[in-house]
Amino acid sequence: MDVKMSKEELGAFLDAQFEQVAKDFVVEEVRPMEIRVRKLVQTKHLRPGGTVSGPSMFALADVCVYLAILAMIGPKALAVTTNCSIDFMRKPVAQADLIAECRLHKLGKVLAVGDVLIRSEGQEAPVARATLTYSIPPERG
Repeated sequence: MDVKMSKEELGAFLDAQFEQVAKDFVVEEVRPMEIRVRKLVQTKHLRPGGTVSGPSMFALADVCVYLAILAMIGPKALAVTTNCSIDFMRKPVAQADLIAECRLHKLGKVLAVGDVLIRSEGQEAPVARATLTYSIPPERG
């Protein structure tokens, strides 16, 4: 399967469709069925005590799978999350960006399933692991 959207096209799509959060994410690499996305950690992403919040890590996992799917099928803004399971495994480094790597395991006509590992920049051990399922809108004919 060939990639249908480049990292630049995915970034432009985020800017156009999700301007409220687009500046929080940078698409770093796109390969068939895989993507790497950076979350630019800012003060607004921290919880009391100075660690990156769970909702911020969830957002990264969700955006990462969404963009991996779009990279493969093209710009379909209405693809939506139908399920997510996330394990928070260790405390992320508060002053470091988060890096998410996603691999799609299933990319069907109506469902896609992907796994995401999230690490603090510069750290080998993952801080979170997530599995997400997305519903893909049907083709209009």
